[in-house]
Amino acid sequence: MSTNIKMNKKSFNFGSALLTSLTYILLILVAIVVLFPIIWIVGSSFGESTGLASATPIPKNPTIEHYKELFEKTKFSLWYWNTLKIALLNMVISVFLSTSAAYVFSRFKFKGKKFGMVAILVLQMFPSFMGMIAIYILFLNFGLLNNHLGLVLVYAAGQIPFNTWLIKGYLGAVPKALDESAMIDGATKTQIFFKIILPLSKPILTFVALTQFMAPWMDFILPRLLISSNEKKTLAIGLFELIKGQTNQNFTMFAAGAVLVAVPITILYVWLQKYIIQGVTAGANKG
Repeated sequence: MSTNIKMNKKSFNFGSALLTSLTYILLILVAIVVLFPIIWIVGSSFGESTGLASATPIPKNPTIEHYKELFEKTKFSLWYWNTLKIALLNMVISVFLSTSAAYVFSRFKFKGKKFGMVAILVLQMFPSFMGMIAIYILFLNFGLLNNHLGLVLVYAAGQIPFNTWLIKGYLGAVPKALDESAMIDGATKTQIFFKIILPLSKPILTFVALTQFMAPWMDFILPRLLISSNEKKTLAIGLFELIKGQTNQNFTMFAAGAVLVAVPITILYVWLQKYIIQGVTAGANKG
């Protein structure tokens, strides 16, 4: 009997050790797959060559020449400022509109509430690029083509359905007794929203704000469709033109630009990591 128990324990320990080893191997492989392109881009940005074929993850003679050329020979600073401006405006407007809508749906009872939530749910199922032609025609008629305000409106409005559902799920876990107590003390709905709901919703609002901030940095299709002048180009369009066609082969300069694009997003992720994790898990569990 005792011999069988010992054998079972040995088998269990061996199986557990094997599973742990396989897990670590899998995680290492995933880390290599994820990190290698990043290392390659960073290394290429410091390389001496300008072509893609001769670029290496670890340059033999590192140089910052490509970073200098990026600012001296292109309008990278202007592209950066345009994108940063669009990202900040999009973040503020989208977070405010989505939070306001989520607050109304989570705290008030009114006719058409169920229909409104279903409509929002249906709207978020359609990808935004399906309406590109309609957006272009509307902007053409309203004079919003080649205008950063038009990009901000599309970015902010396009994510309202998804963000509203996400924030509403989080607000559903905030006790309504807090609202009632505040109203007894004489607080208005507006005061409750700004002084109680917003501070308690910091994790989910941080997550939404970061995702909205990232959207303009990563998007290429919409700015390509709506922006035409050199002065209003975003980073995605400007960097693409460095490698577009047969004559533009500035791949290492493109890599330098890609590194600089990733810097603010990386800093925000590291700085707000605590709130991001809380927001993701809370939105998933309470939605």
